[in-house]
Amino acid sequence: MDSNSTAAGFTPADEPDAALPKMSFLDHLEELRKRLLISIAAIVVAFFVCWNYAEVIYGKLQEPLLKVLAPGDKLAFTRLTGPFFLYMKVAFYAGLFLAAPVILLQLWLFIAPGLYKKERRYAAPFIIFASLFFIAGGLFGFKIILPGTCAFFVETGRQFKQMITIDDYFSFASMIVLAAGLIFETPILIFFLARLGIVTPAFLMQKFKYAIVLAFIIAAVITPTPDMVTQTALAVPMILLYLIGVAVAYFFGKKVPR
Repeated sequence: MDSNSTAAGFTPADEPDAALPKMSFLDHLEELRKRLLISIAAIVVAFFVCWNYAEVIYGKLQEPLLKVLAPGDKLAFTRLTGPFFLYMKVAFYAGLFLAAPVILLQLWLFIAPGLYKKERRYAAPFIIFASLFFIAGGLFGFKIILPGTCAFFVETGRQFKQMITIDDYFSFASMIVLAAGLIFETPILIFFLARLGIVTPAFLMQKFKYAIVLAFIIAAVITPTPDMVTQTALAVPMILLYLIGVAVAYFFGKKVPR
């Protein structure tokens, strides 16, 4: 390391690892292919694990709807093969949550060669927190958002005879659960943007009022009901996650050398 590097405020930990081999464009493509194959393999394994519990998982998933239907009502299917393909989709989406740590690990391994030495120590916290946030978001969508939206829509159509199909409900419920899981990844996204120097804590706080508006817009899209309680129940955690992201950017963001 020369004197100019020291004067600029960089330490050896701030420099790219010289021990790592230089990668060409084709090398990057091959590395991407490798990470994608491992991720797909993890999803396939998780799929077969979840397949054995698909009926149980869907039974749990439909509870928020069954609680607001008339006693004895069940969801319907209109095709003979409907339940079979439904359980396949259930196993696939559940497999995504189960394979999330492996997928996130492959993402980290793909971008790690471009990071500084000291940045690689964030690998374990990144995988752990990204997985926990994703799962916590899914649980939040299932426990908080889904019951409120089911109650609203069933009450709106109370004067009609309901015939909700298993496919329609799964598409609706899985959209809410997955969307909530992705929204809870906001601090992780801000971490990457801050490490790349794209955003700073000051910039994020300047845009805080826009973040509040955007949170309620997203909440209105995910929970398409006029019920402000349900929308606020999603918007408030989104705002808190944004503030957590600001703290992440402050502690882990790219430092501008003096």
